[in-house]
Amino acid sequence: MMTIKDTCLKAKQSAGAIAFASEADMNEMLGAAARALRENAAYIIEENKKDVAACTRGAQFVDRLLLNEKRIDGIAVGLEKLIELSCPVGEVLEERTLYNGLQLRRVRVPFGVIGIIYESRPNVTADAIGLALKSGNAVVLRGSKDAIRSNRAITSVIKGAVAEKGFDPEFIQLIEDTTHEGVTEFMRMKGIVDVLIPRGSAALIQNAVENATVPVIETGTGNCHVYFEKTADIAKAIPILINAKTQRTSVCNACESLRIDDSFAREHLAEIVRALREKDVEIVACEKCRAIMPELAPATEEDYAAEFLALKISVKIVSGVEEAIAHVNKYGTHHSDSIVTEDAAAAEKFLNEVDSAAVYSNASTRFTDGFEFGLGAEMGISTQKLHARGPMGLRELTSYKYQVRGSGQVRG
Repeated sequence: MMTIKDTCLKAKQSAGAIAFASEADMNEMLGAAARALRENAAYIIEENKKDVAACTRGAQFVDRLLLNEKRIDGIAVGLEKLIELSCPVGEVLEERTLYNGLQLRRVRVPFGVIGIIYESRPNVTADAIGLALKSGNAVVLRGSKDAIRSNRAITSVIKGAVAEKGFDPEFIQLIEDTTHEGVTEFMRMKGIVDVLIPRGSAALIQNAVENATVPVIETGTGNCHVYFEKTADIAKAIPILINAKTQRTSVCNACESLRIDDSFAREHLAEIVRALREKDVEIVACEKCRAIMPELAPATEEDYAAEFLALKISVKIVSGVEEAIAHVNKYGTHHSDSIVTEDAAAAEKFLNEVDSAAVYSNASTRFTDGFEFGLGAEMGISTQKLHARGPMGLRELTSYKYQVRGSGQVRG
């Protein structure tokens, strides 16, 4: 097994193979990778079964970890979708002539070597490779111990497909050291790795933010809110909530918190609770909710801030849109939050004042996703405000440089 430093250096040394590849070559690699994933699905599933059998971390982790033919086909479709998108490298962002006749052009360029640390989801392995490839970047992958066999199988299949097409596949590297010490070493590969993207639990992300010397793009946990404003249409509200909470519980854009205007709760709380219970959702609620329905379990301060990643939700009654916004901004994680309302002014206030990467009116939070936003697969959902925010697609994986063309100018 190569050392972590040698693995990162190998990616850096091979970065030119993808940085200067034509878009046609990139697309050929992506197509070959998608076909290879489907053709080798049985092998990948067999390796994934070993990871699933060894997993002792609960049902939500197994759901994240599990691969089957449908999911592998979905991964392959994700790579094929990237073929349809334009490579951002070389895009001219600005072009002008300076006072002295210099021709200045600002153009998109790859970062160079992207490092990604992630947990449990083997689909991220293929997504990250595809996004790095189409944005001209080398990539170093460090998945969790839980998914090491699956990640190794997917990486091997994709690299083999790239090599069979006559391209150098070594811009793709997988770190097989899954120790905590290995994570720390990887995060300190400054000068070799150009940017680090942690994707996973709050603890993983915080560890990277606090300890990395490589620049970090912070992705966030998802304590996402749905807010039922007093004018909400209950016929819209309940399907939006049920989709946001239960369509898939183990993802960062699933709803964890429901806020309800007081008058709406008095009229509709029993109906909302019934709909949640029909989906086996555990409910913890504020004292105002319990005054209406005493059988509800009490919510704690920790519940309001929690990312449950399970069939559990916190419910709190608020006095109006001002309190709802304040509550979302206090307890949320700046990921995805939604208002359900028939009041256009309330919708605009919520959309403008909630400080999150994606803010919705009358729609489920589950749409915060690279595919849904037309970006292809995403490298993660950025909850920071520097450079990238929200789903990180191809353009978010580039920087820029200035190209300056002269005819002999010197500065006086």
